[in-house]
Amino acid sequence: MRRIVHVDADAFYASVEQRDDPRLRGRPVAVGSHTRRGVVMAASYEARSFAVRSAMPTAEALRRCPELTLVPPRMDAYREAGRALLEVYRSYTDLVEPLALDEAYLDVTDPKRGPRSGTRIAESIREGALESTGLVVSAGVSYCKFLAKLASAAAKPDGLVVIPPDAAQRFLTELPVRRLHGVGPRTAERLAALGVETAGQLRERDEEQLEYEFGKLGRQLWRMARGEDDRPVHPDRERKSVSSETTFAVDLVGVEELLRELPPLCASTAQRAARAGVRGYVVIVKIKDDRHHVATRQRRSLRAVASEAELHAAAAQLLRKRLPLDRPVRLLGVGLAGLVAGDELQPPLFSSDP
Repeated sequence: MRRIVHVDADAFYASVEQRDDPRLRGRPVAVGSHTRRGVVMAASYEARSFAVRSAMPTAEALRRCPELTLVPPRMDAYREAGRALLEVYRSYTDLVEPLALDEAYLDVTDPKRGPRSGTRIAESIREGALESTGLVVSAGVSYCKFLAKLASAAAKPDGLVVIPPDAAQRFLTELPVRRLHGVGPRTAERLAALGVETAGQLRERDEEQLEYEFGKLGRQLWRMARGEDDRPVHPDRERKSVSSETTFAVDLVGVEELLRELPPLCASTAQRAARAGVRGYVVIVKIKDDRHHVATRQRRSLRAVASEAELHAAAAQLLRKRLPLDRPVRLLGVGLAGLVAGDELQPPLFSSDP
Protein backbone atom coordinates (compact mmCIF):
# COMPACT_ATOMS: atom_id res chain seq x y z
CA MET A 1 0.00 0.00 0.00
CA ARG A 2 1.50 3.30 -1.11
CA ARG A 3 1.54 6.45 1.01
CA ILE A 4 0.85 9.48 -1.19
CA VAL A 5 0.88 13.08 0.04
CA HIS A 6 -0.58 15.94 -1.98
CA VAL A 7 0.69 19.34 -0.85
CA ASP A 8 -0.76 22.69 -1.93
CA ALA A 9 0.33 26.09 -0.63
CA ASP A 10 -2.61 28.20 0.57
CA ALA A 11 -3.44 31.25 -1.60
CA PHE A 12 0.12 31.01 -2.89
CA TYR A 13 0.74 34.26 -4.78
CA ALA A 14 -1.22 36.36 -2.29
CA SER A 15 0.50 34.62 0.64
CA VAL A 16 3.94 35.43 -0.80
CA GLU A 17 2.90 39.07 -1.06
CA GLN A 18 1.62 39.12 2.54
CA ARG A 19 4.78 37.40 3.74
CA ASP A 20 7.03 39.94 2.02
CA ASP A 21 5.01 43.04 2.96
CA PRO A 22 3.81 43.03 6.58
CA ARG A 23 1.38 45.86 5.78
CA LEU A 24 -0.70 43.40 3.73
CA ARG A 25 -1.12 40.81 6.48
CA GLY A 26 -4.68 40.36 7.64
CA ARG A 27 -5.97 42.47 4.74
CA PRO A 28 -7.89 41.44 1.61
CA VAL A 29 -5.24 41.13 -1.11
CA ALA A 30 -5.43 40.11 -4.75
CA VAL A 31 -2.62 39.64 -7.25
CA GLY A 32 -3.54 41.15 -10.62
CA SER A 33 -3.50 44.28 -12.71
CA HIS A 34 -5.66 47.36 -13.13
CA THR A 35 -5.74 47.07 -16.93
CA ARG A 36 -9.05 46.90 -18.79
CA ARG A 37 -8.71 43.16 -19.29
CA GLY A 38 -7.01 42.57 -15.93
CA VAL A 39 -7.97 39.47 -13.97
CA VAL A 40 -7.30 38.22 -10.46
CA MET A 41 -4.48 35.68 -10.46
CA ALA A 42 -4.81 34.86 -6.75
CA ALA A 43 -6.78 36.12 -3.76
CA SER A 44 -5.99 35.97 -0.05
CA TYR A 45 -8.49 34.26 2.23
CA GLU A 46 -9.46 37.68 3.56
CA ALA A 47 -10.41 38.64 -0.01
CA ARG A 48 -12.21 35.36 -0.58
CA SER A 49 -14.59 36.21 2.25
CA PHE A 50 -15.88 38.91 -0.15
CA ALA A 51 -16.34 36.28 -2.92
CA VAL A 52 -13.21 37.47 -4.74
CA ARG A 53 -11.83 34.56 -6.74
CA SER A 54 -9.03 33.83 -9.21
CA ALA A 55 -9.81 34.45 -12.91
CA MET A 56 -12.35 37.13 -11.89
CA PRO A 57 -12.02 40.50 -13.67
CA THR A 58 -10.24 42.87 -11.33
CA ALA A 59 -12.96 45.48 -11.86
CA GLU A 60 -15.52 43.02 -10.49
CA ALA A 61 -13.21 42.11 -7.59
CA LEU A 62 -12.91 45.77 -6.61
CA ARG A 63 -16.69 46.18 -6.77
CA ARG A 64 -17.15 43.24 -4.42
CA CYS A 65 -14.41 44.40 -2.06
CA PRO A 66 -13.73 48.17 -2.27
CA GLU A 67 -10.96 47.87 0.35
CA LEU A 68 -9.16 45.23 -1.73
CA THR A 69 -5.41 45.82 -2.15
CA LEU A 70 -4.42 44.91 -5.70
CA VAL A 71 -0.73 44.14 -6.21
CA PRO A 72 1.07 43.35 -9.50
CA PRO A 73 2.46 39.83 -9.92
CA ARG A 74 6.12 39.16 -9.11
CA MET A 75 6.86 35.90 -10.89
CA ASP A 76 10.50 35.79 -9.76
CA ALA A 77 9.39 35.86 -6.12
CA TYR A 78 6.83 33.11 -6.71
CA ARG A 79 9.32 30.90 -8.53
CA GLU A 80 11.85 31.34 -5.74
CA ALA A 81 9.21 30.42 -3.15
CA GLY A 82 8.24 27.38 -5.23
CA ARG A 83 11.86 26.22 -5.41
CA ALA A 84 12.21 26.60 -1.63
CA LEU A 85 9.10 24.48 -1.09
CA LEU A 86 10.46 21.79 -3.42
CA GLU A 87 13.66 21.64 -1.38
CA VAL A 88 11.61 20.86 1.70
CA TYR A 89 9.63 18.14 -0.10
CA ARG A 90 12.72 16.54 -1.63
CA SER A 91 14.40 16.33 1.75
CA TYR A 92 11.83 13.62 2.57
CA THR A 93 11.61 11.76 -0.76
CA ASP A 94 13.04 11.81 -4.27
CA LEU A 95 9.58 10.87 -5.60
CA VAL A 96 8.21 14.40 -5.93
CA GLU A 97 5.97 15.28 -8.88
CA PRO A 98 5.48 19.06 -9.14
CA LEU A 99 2.15 20.11 -10.63
CA ALA A 100 2.75 23.85 -10.29
CA LEU A 101 4.95 26.20 -8.30
CA ASP A 102 2.75 25.66 -5.24
CA GLU A 103 1.50 22.10 -5.67
CA ALA A 104 3.03 18.62 -5.79
CA TYR A 105 2.51 14.92 -5.20
CA LEU A 106 4.94 13.04 -2.95
CA ASP A 107 5.32 9.28 -2.61
CA VAL A 108 6.54 8.76 0.97
CA THR A 109 6.10 4.99 1.08
CA ASP A 110 9.85 4.66 1.61
CA PRO A 111 10.96 8.08 2.94
CA LYS A 112 14.54 9.31 3.08
CA ARG A 113 14.03 10.47 6.64
CA GLY A 114 11.35 10.80 9.26
CA PRO A 115 8.79 8.25 10.46
CA ARG A 116 7.26 5.66 8.13
CA SER A 117 3.87 7.29 8.53
CA GLY A 118 2.29 9.37 5.78
CA THR A 119 0.38 11.40 8.34
CA ARG A 120 3.40 12.23 10.50
CA ILE A 121 5.56 13.02 7.47
CA ALA A 122 2.86 15.35 6.13
CA GLU A 123 2.82 17.10 9.50
CA SER A 124 6.61 17.47 9.37
CA ILE A 125 6.46 18.79 5.81
CA ARG A 126 3.92 21.44 6.78
CA GLU A 127 6.07 22.50 9.73
CA GLY A 128 9.23 22.55 7.59
CA ALA A 129 7.57 24.56 4.84
CA LEU A 130 6.38 27.19 7.29
CA GLU A 131 9.78 27.39 8.98
CA SER A 132 11.78 27.51 5.72
CA THR A 133 9.55 29.71 3.57
CA GLY A 134 7.06 31.41 5.88
CA LEU A 135 4.24 29.91 3.81
CA VAL A 136 1.33 27.75 4.94
CA VAL A 137 0.89 24.46 3.09
CA SER A 138 -2.19 22.25 3.33
CA ALA A 139 -1.79 18.52 2.78
CA GLY A 140 -3.82 15.42 2.00
CA VAL A 141 -2.68 11.87 2.62
CA SER A 142 -4.05 8.67 1.12
CA TYR A 143 -3.07 5.51 -0.74
CA CYS A 144 -3.52 7.05 -4.22
CA LYS A 145 -3.08 10.38 -5.98
CA PHE A 146 -6.77 11.01 -6.64
CA LEU A 147 -7.80 10.72 -2.99
CA ALA A 148 -4.73 12.56 -1.70
CA LYS A 149 -5.65 15.56 -3.87
CA LEU A 150 -9.26 15.49 -2.69
CA ALA A 151 -8.01 15.30 0.89
CA SER A 152 -5.76 18.37 0.53
CA ALA A 153 -8.65 20.35 -0.96
CA ALA A 154 -10.75 19.39 2.06
CA ALA A 155 -7.89 20.43 4.37
CA LYS A 156 -7.73 24.06 3.19
CA PRO A 157 -6.93 26.42 4.67
CA ASP A 158 -4.00 25.44 6.87
CA GLY A 159 -4.98 21.85 7.47
CA LEU A 160 -4.22 18.16 7.03
CA VAL A 161 -6.76 15.51 6.03
CA VAL A 162 -6.05 11.78 5.86
CA ILE A 163 -8.17 9.28 3.91
CA PRO A 164 -7.06 5.77 4.89
CA PRO A 165 -8.12 2.78 2.77
CA ASP A 166 -10.90 1.75 5.16
CA ALA A 167 -12.45 5.24 4.96
CA ALA A 168 -12.23 5.75 1.20
CA GLN A 169 -15.66 4.37 0.30
CA ARG A 170 -17.33 6.37 3.05
CA PHE A 171 -15.58 9.56 1.86
CA LEU A 172 -16.60 8.95 -1.76
CA THR A 173 -20.21 7.98 -1.15
CA GLU A 174 -21.58 11.53 -0.96
CA LEU A 175 -18.88 13.19 -3.08
CA PRO A 176 -20.51 15.16 -5.95
CA VAL A 177 -19.53 13.70 -9.31
CA ARG A 178 -18.42 17.15 -10.46
CA ARG A 179 -15.47 16.75 -8.07
CA LEU A 180 -14.16 13.81 -10.10
CA HIS A 181 -11.33 14.65 -12.48
CA GLY A 182 -12.66 14.98 -16.03
CA VAL A 183 -16.25 15.87 -15.13
CA GLY A 184 -17.19 19.23 -16.62
CA PRO A 185 -20.60 20.92 -16.64
CA ARG A 186 -21.89 18.99 -19.67
CA THR A 187 -20.74 15.59 -18.34
CA ALA A 188 -22.27 16.40 -14.95
CA GLU A 189 -25.57 17.19 -16.69
CA ARG A 190 -25.49 13.92 -18.62
CA LEU A 191 -24.74 11.96 -15.46
CA ALA A 192 -27.55 13.76 -13.61
CA ALA A 193 -29.93 12.78 -16.42
CA LEU A 194 -28.98 9.17 -15.66
CA GLY A 195 -29.73 9.73 -11.97
CA VAL A 196 -26.06 9.94 -10.99
CA GLU A 197 -25.07 12.92 -8.86
CA THR A 198 -22.59 11.37 -6.39
CA ALA A 199 -19.59 9.08 -6.67
CA GLY A 200 -21.49 6.55 -4.56
CA GLN A 201 -24.26 6.40 -7.15
CA LEU A 202 -21.72 6.23 -9.96
CA ARG A 203 -19.89 3.20 -8.55
CA GLU A 204 -23.17 1.25 -8.48
CA ARG A 205 -23.60 1.66 -12.22
CA ASP A 206 -22.52 -0.92 -14.78
CA GLU A 207 -18.98 -0.26 -15.93
CA GLU A 208 -19.59 -1.32 -19.53
CA GLN A 209 -22.70 0.84 -19.78
CA LEU A 210 -20.76 3.88 -18.56
CA GLU A 211 -18.09 3.18 -21.14
CA TYR A 212 -20.77 2.94 -23.82
CA GLU A 213 -22.27 6.28 -22.74
CA PHE A 214 -19.05 8.23 -22.12
CA GLY A 215 -16.27 6.31 -23.86
CA LYS A 216 -12.93 5.87 -22.09
CA LEU A 217 -13.90 8.59 -19.60
CA GLY A 218 -16.80 6.48 -18.36
CA ARG A 219 -14.49 3.65 -17.32
CA GLN A 220 -12.07 6.09 -15.66
CA LEU A 221 -14.87 7.74 -13.69
CA TRP A 222 -16.20 4.37 -12.54
CA ARG A 223 -12.76 3.43 -11.22
CA MET A 224 -12.30 6.75 -9.44
CA ALA A 225 -15.72 6.40 -7.83
CA ARG A 226 -14.49 3.09 -6.39
CA GLY A 227 -11.28 4.70 -5.10
CA GLU A 228 -9.11 2.97 -7.72
CA ASP A 229 -6.14 4.96 -8.98
CA ASP A 230 -2.82 3.23 -9.67
CA ARG A 231 -1.02 6.21 -11.22
CA PRO A 232 2.54 6.44 -9.85
CA VAL A 233 4.23 9.65 -8.76
CA HIS A 234 6.46 10.73 -11.67
CA PRO A 235 9.39 12.82 -10.40
CA ASP A 236 10.64 13.52 -13.93
CA ARG A 237 7.30 14.29 -15.53
CA GLU A 238 7.71 17.02 -18.13
CA ARG A 239 4.77 19.32 -18.64
CA LYS A 240 3.88 19.42 -22.33
CA SER A 241 1.12 22.01 -22.30
CA VAL A 242 -1.28 24.07 -20.21
CA SER A 243 -4.87 24.67 -21.23
CA SER A 244 -8.42 25.49 -20.20
CA GLU A 245 -11.68 24.53 -21.86
CA THR A 246 -15.39 24.85 -21.28
CA THR A 247 -18.43 22.94 -22.49
CA PHE A 248 -21.40 25.20 -23.13
CA ALA A 249 -24.86 24.49 -21.74
CA VAL A 250 -26.24 25.62 -25.11
CA ASP A 251 -24.26 25.19 -28.34
CA LEU A 252 -22.90 28.45 -29.73
CA VAL A 253 -23.20 29.54 -33.35
CA GLY A 254 -20.80 31.83 -35.16
CA VAL A 255 -17.50 33.47 -34.41
CA GLU A 256 -18.89 36.44 -32.48
CA GLU A 257 -20.54 34.24 -29.85
CA LEU A 258 -17.31 32.29 -29.42
CA LEU A 259 -15.21 35.45 -29.18
CA ARG A 260 -17.30 36.55 -26.20
CA GLU A 261 -16.29 33.33 -24.39
CA LEU A 262 -12.55 33.76 -24.96
CA PRO A 263 -11.56 36.18 -22.14
CA PRO A 264 -12.20 33.86 -19.15
CA LEU A 265 -10.57 30.92 -20.94
CA CYS A 266 -7.47 32.96 -21.79
CA ALA A 267 -7.34 34.27 -18.22
CA SER A 268 -7.56 30.73 -16.82
CA THR A 269 -4.84 29.40 -19.14
CA ALA A 270 -2.59 32.36 -18.33
CA GLN A 271 -3.08 31.71 -14.63
CA ARG A 272 -2.22 28.02 -15.01
CA ALA A 273 0.91 28.89 -16.98
CA ALA A 274 1.95 31.34 -14.28
CA ARG A 275 1.33 28.79 -11.51
CA ALA A 276 3.47 26.28 -13.38
CA GLY A 277 6.19 28.89 -13.98
CA VAL A 278 6.14 28.44 -17.76
CA ARG A 279 5.60 30.36 -20.99
CA GLY A 280 4.79 28.89 -24.40
CA TYR A 281 5.73 29.43 -28.01
CA VAL A 282 2.52 27.86 -29.39
CA VAL A 283 -1.05 29.08 -28.82
CA ILE A 284 -3.70 26.43 -29.48
CA VAL A 285 -7.47 26.79 -29.89
CA LYS A 286 -9.71 23.73 -29.81
CA ILE A 287 -13.39 23.38 -30.68
CA LYS A 288 -15.83 20.47 -30.61
CA ASP A 289 -19.01 20.77 -32.69
CA ASP A 290 -22.48 19.38 -32.06
CA ARG A 291 -21.49 16.13 -33.80
CA HIS A 292 -18.49 15.74 -31.43
CA HIS A 293 -16.01 16.44 -34.23
CA VAL A 294 -12.88 18.07 -32.79
CA ALA A 295 -10.77 20.65 -34.60
CA THR A 296 -7.62 22.34 -33.32
CA ARG A 297 -5.52 25.10 -34.81
CA GLN A 298 -2.28 26.55 -33.52
CA ARG A 299 -0.07 29.56 -34.01
CA ARG A 300 3.63 29.75 -33.22
CA SER A 301 5.12 32.98 -31.91
CA LEU A 302 8.68 34.20 -32.15
CA ARG A 303 8.80 34.80 -28.40
CA ALA A 304 7.38 32.67 -25.62
CA VAL A 305 4.23 34.23 -24.19
CA ALA A 306 1.72 33.52 -21.42
CA SER A 307 -0.18 36.70 -20.56
CA GLU A 308 -3.95 36.82 -20.93
CA ALA A 309 -3.76 39.67 -23.45
CA GLU A 310 -1.27 37.84 -25.66
CA LEU A 311 -3.26 34.62 -25.53
CA HIS A 312 -6.47 36.48 -26.36
CA ALA A 313 -4.94 38.21 -29.39
CA ALA A 314 -3.65 34.95 -30.87
CA ALA A 315 -6.72 32.87 -30.00
CA ALA A 316 -9.10 35.46 -31.46
CA GLN A 317 -7.18 35.45 -34.73
CA LEU A 318 -7.29 31.65 -34.90
CA LEU A 319 -11.05 31.70 -34.32
CA ARG A 320 -11.61 34.35 -36.97
CA LYS A 321 -9.37 32.93 -39.70
CA ARG A 322 -8.40 29.31 -39.15
CA LEU A 323 -11.14 27.26 -37.49
CA PRO A 324 -14.16 25.70 -39.24
CA LEU A 325 -17.24 27.27 -37.67
CA ASP A 326 -19.94 26.04 -40.02
CA ARG A 327 -21.62 23.98 -37.27
CA PRO A 328 -22.77 24.80 -33.70
CA VAL A 329 -19.93 24.55 -31.16
CA ARG A 330 -20.35 22.77 -27.83
CA LEU A 331 -16.78 23.06 -26.46
CA LEU A 332 -14.06 25.71 -26.68
CA GLY A 333 -10.52 25.46 -25.36
CA VAL A 334 -7.37 27.61 -25.28
CA GLY A 335 -3.93 26.20 -24.60
CA LEU A 336 -0.18 26.82 -24.65
CA ALA A 337 2.48 24.38 -25.87
CA GLY A 338 6.16 24.57 -26.68
CA LEU A 339 6.73 25.39 -23.04
CA VAL A 340 9.83 26.93 -21.50
CA ALA A 341 10.63 28.12 -18.00
CA GLY A 342 8.88 31.42 -17.43
CA ASP A 343 10.96 34.55 -17.05
CA GLU A 344 9.41 38.00 -17.08
CA LEU A 345 6.84 38.06 -19.88
CA GLN A 346 7.93 39.78 -23.10
CA PRO A 347 5.84 41.88 -25.50
CA PRO A 348 3.94 39.73 -28.01
CA LEU A 349 5.56 39.18 -31.36
CA PHE A 350 3.68 36.63 -33.44
CA SER A 351 4.94 35.11 -36.62
CA SER A 352 2.79 34.89 -39.73
CA ASP A 353 0.37 31.99 -39.94
CA PRO A 354 2.00 28.73 -41.01
